[in-house]
Amino acid sequence: MTLKTRVKVPRKQLILEALAAELEKSPGARITTAILARSAGISEAALYRHFASKAKMFEGLILFAEETVFSRINQILEEEKDTRLRCARVLYLLLGFADRNPGITRVLLGDALVGETERLHARVEQFFARLETQFKQILRESRMREATRERPEPELCAGLMLVMVEGRMHQFLRTRFKVSPLDGWETHWGLLEPTLFPD
Repeated sequence: MTLKTRVKVPRKQLILEALAAELEKSPGARITTAILARSAGISEAALYRHFASKAKMFEGLILFAEETVFSRINQILEEEKDTRLRCARVLYLLLGFADRNPGITRVLLGDALVGETERLHARVEQFFARLETQFKQILRESRMREATRERPEPELCAGLMLVMVEGRMHQFLRTRFKVSPLDGWETHWGLLEPTLFPD
């Protein structure tokens, strides 16, 4: 988890960093509060003073992912007006975020949420639905600007981009974080781009 460490790290942030680190260190394993407290260097009682439950800790990681990813997407959309480059940069952002945050990737894919409350699974679904909506919006705006060009439906293209992102994230998890989601990025984009934007 790439939260910046300062001189005095707030205890909540310290706990979330410890949870993300444990999820990365032990892929496939459940993280108990005892393990988490030891990793954070605090007691279990102190853990629960900051988070009412482990579900709240997972929510904290999902919130971090949402805030980081969508604020950066907004930046990309402000900086870049070319549709192809917008899509390429957003895809690269998502794959790079997964690469830098393996523990959070486990949460987003639901692997770390087995046995957890349905609310967390719904929150993750909402994260990916919001990504798909963002892709659709980028492509629809492009269609309005370039009405004469024949292109596949924005819904199909948005779905394809999301499948690519989720597939690379799943491969990252399946290989126990050995195969980076960014491996072969330029080649994959070279294959995907003509499908999304046929000349």
